[in-house]
Amino acid sequence: MTSEKDQLRLAEHLDDAGALTRAGADALVRTVAKASRSAEAAGCNDLLAFATSALRDATNSAAVLARVSSETGVALQVLPGEDEARYTFLAVRRWYGWSAGRLLVLDIGGGSLELAAGRDEHPAAAASLPLGAGRLTREWFRSDPPSRREIDVLRQHLDAQLEPVARKLRRVGEPELAVGTSKTFRSLARLTGAAPSSAGPRTRRVLTDVGLRQLAAFITRMSSEDLAELEGVSTSRAHQLVAGALVAEAAMRALNLTQLEICPWALREGVILRRLDTLDGTAQIDRSAQDSPGGLGRLTTYEARCTG
Repeated sequence: MTSEKDQLRLAEHLDDAGALTRAGADALVRTVAKASRSAEAAGCNDLLAFATSALRDATNSAAVLARVSSETGVALQVLPGEDEARYTFLAVRRWYGWSAGRLLVLDIGGGSLELAAGRDEHPAAAASLPLGAGRLTREWFRSDPPSRREIDVLRQHLDAQLEPVARKLRRVGEPELAVGTSKTFRSLARLTGAAPSSAGPRTRRVLTDVGLRQLAAFITRMSSEDLAELEGVSTSRAHQLVAGALVAEAAMRALNLTQLEICPWALREGVILRRLDTLDGTAQIDRSAQDSPGGLGRLTTYEARCTG
């Protein structure tokens, strides 16, 4: 019905001890309160409030969650990393349908990288790694643009972290469709020639390994200020584009992928879809109706709700 977004980038508000800073917590409280008001104004009676890697990993997570609950009345649920991967996988499955076969799904967030693979709606293997674009930018880069040594060291770290997870995912079998979700993948695809967002969500977009390598060689020499001038790159995310490209490049290399389809649905849609599935007597999916992009299938019975 409607969509509102505020960019918090909480992964960049963790201090050296791993705690969420006061400024980060203040921004979180303001945003949750705003979202709660918007949901109430829209007539929502089923509020799904969840948090991902930044709060999952923050050393003061419990205190921050208690403050959010006290000041906004909203109890944020912290998603485990593998659940984050599973919900994203569900969204991708519903978007592409059963005819897509065995899926391999990658999602680059601010704090973590999620990976999942399988044939069903529930992945046979799922993993979450602390390799988000915002986190890596904060932890590994000291200059803008990053130095050659910083880039080389990060690439080595990424390869080491991804190798055991790639082995686990490969045991599931060769994917029939490899998919990337998230703003990072959409930006990278746009910079390598994919259609702009104005072309609509059903337009096919692809990110290739060749295009990504060429792009990485180009953007690693640019400052975040210059990156923000590129089409498809937002000013608020420009500084973490290089780290995002390096993560995407390393993941595709580890998994022997030559291209990724870009899916417009991700974690948010997965959470909503799973909630619809659990409503009593609702959301019985006709799988035969699911074989087109965005093919959620016919809801044989449906309880009308506005999900915030």
